[in-house]
Amino acid sequence: MGKEKGQEILHASSVEAFLLTGAANMRYLAGFTGEGYVYLSEQSAVVVTDSRYTIAARAECKGFTIEVWNGKPYYEILKRYAEKDKIETLGFEEEEMTVSELHKLQEMLPSHLMTLEPLGEQITKWRSVKSREEIDKIRTAEAIGDRAYARLLPQLRAGMTEKQVAARLEFYMKEEGADGLSFDTIAASGIHSAMPHAVPTDKKLEAGDFLTMDFGCLYEGYCSDMTRTVIIDRANQKQHEIYYTVLVAQKQAMAGIRPGVRGCEIDSLARQVIEEAGYGNYFVHSLGHSVGLCIHEKPCFAPKDETVLQPGMVITVEPGIYVEGFGGVRIEDVVVVTEDGCENMTQSPKRLIEIGG
Repeated sequence: MGKEKGQEILHASSVEAFLLTGAANMRYLAGFTGEGYVYLSEQSAVVVTDSRYTIAARAECKGFTIEVWNGKPYYEILKRYAEKDKIETLGFEEEEMTVSELHKLQEMLPSHLMTLEPLGEQITKWRSVKSREEIDKIRTAEAIGDRAYARLLPQLRAGMTEKQVAARLEFYMKEEGADGLSFDTIAASGIHSAMPHAVPTDKKLEAGDFLTMDFGCLYEGYCSDMTRTVIIDRANQKQHEIYYTVLVAQKQAMAGIRPGVRGCEIDSLARQVIEEAGYGNYFVHSLGHSVGLCIHEKPCFAPKDETVLQPGMVITVEPGIYVEGFGGVRIEDVVVVTEDGCENMTQSPKRLIEIGG
């Protein structure tokens, strides 16, 4: 976003300066992708790092002074700038800082000189509404996932292992232009598909298995996320029922997404469909989460999320039904809230695909 955006956010906050140590907020406000920290006040904009990242920092962080700490106490440079700027309240990312680092910071910046204030969501709430550039990067990342999935489908067959499925998805995403993975790929078959966050194993795909694949990649720092469930061989009646209950729930939720609606209301739209079909106890997670520089951001589509949707919010829609000992289905797309509804960024087909059936 740059120095100017950072100072706009600073002026709207409750502190006089930011100390950023989390990768997402450092990249968001300074463009910095290395290790170190960012100090931002009305007077100063500084990236502090070591010699491994100085060349990259100078290229990435326009308008920021690049300081190298090699051999110096970690927060000595921070103290120098904070004292020069006469900072009385310094905000820090409490969810990103260890207790050990906080103690070091408190020792370097005694409380009689400066008050340390947890930032909470004072920065992350700004990240909830994406710019056009951010949305384009997420759309590109999602398209990479679509292409990887299209390449995988003809390769699927009984006898492959879950690990092989996950490995091929990851390879195809990299080959299609991904910079990395946004999370560890899930490939869960048979009874394993009843576990929403199953880890791929050596289990082989068998006729009659659900196969749930949840995967995503990074493009210029931004995440994609999608889930598709297929059947190995032919689906039975109960599998058809579960699959299309999930699909109808997703469509019902997506039809309700628009500015002014609360996240909990969208969750309720999908949950109602699943409950009326008799599977309410088997939908065990919230409907969706925002994506951006992190794979899980706020706001969410969740029973207790009162956030009012705004244009530019990018959120997953991923209902699921998980029956222990039988299997599970999840279908997940990424949508961006528009002025009058939403745009679905995920283009992979959602009809029930029977592999080899």
